[in-house]
Amino acid sequence: MTNKINVDPTIDINSDEMVTVIIQFRTKPAQEAVAIANKAGIPLTLENANWAVKHSHERFQEEVKRYLDSKRIPYTINYVYQSALNGVSMTLPAKDIQLLLQFKEIKSIHANKQYHIDPPNPNQYL
Repeated sequence: MTNKINVDPTIDINSDEMVTVIIQFRTKPAQEAVAIANKAGIPLTLENANWAVKHSHERFQEEVKRYLDSKRIPYTINYVYQSALNGVSMTLPAKDIQLLLQFKEIKSIHANKQYHIDPPNPNQYL
């Protein structure tokens, strides 16, 4: 297994500023994992998939202790995701994202951005 972690290129990982990122784990959310397994003809119960998600968060916490707590890196875990996405929202110094690249549980790191779209103008189609 390759441990390549995709990092959003819009994040300035050389900055000292605190940034909030969305971290996606390698373990898929339970319902997605079950659907993929069933499609491939592999038996997987929702209970077992939920167990895998729970343990992915435990492994992440172990890595946080090993790589961040031990170096006294300031961080906050803002939100835990387990349904549509398996991962966390986290705030830490941008330059310390480099340490996250050692985590085996992380698949990708995304900038925490909000996107807004303007509703369509109903008059434009008249």
